[in-house]
Amino acid sequence: EVLTLLVLMYPLLRGLALHLHSAVTGSYIPGTHSIAFVNCLNEQIARDIARAIMDKKLAAHVNILPKSSALYFWKGELEESTEILLLVKTRTSKIGELSNYVRSIHPFEIPEIISLPIDQGNPLYLKWIEENVPRD
Repeated sequence: EVLTLLVLMYPLLRGLALHLHSAVTGSYIPGTHSIAFVNCLNEQIARDIARAIMDKKLAAHVNILPKSSALYFWKGELEESTEILLLVKTRTSKIGELSNYVRSIHPFEIPEIISLPIDQGNPLYLKWIEENVPRD
């Protein structure tokens, strides 16, 4: 029973140990921040969504990447179009709220909103993200 309890509590204990280590050493905990990718139909929609994300303080930084070609299946057919891609830098804890908000304002029926955790990076930049995106 003790072994089962330890196995079940391991993720929680590991998380607490990482946070304690981070607090003491000032080091970055991998995955604390994320980059979300959001596709948009055109530059105006991309700018509007990026500004809305920033106004809600759901990100510290958004890049608007230029047009790229896209191939995808939609309703069983192969489609080809151009898209503008947003790279959204934020706290991982904000990804759910960010996704819900973008879906509520995005014109696509099923917008692409995916995220990847940031493993490592410039500690000063990662701290800057933290300072510019309020905690939950």
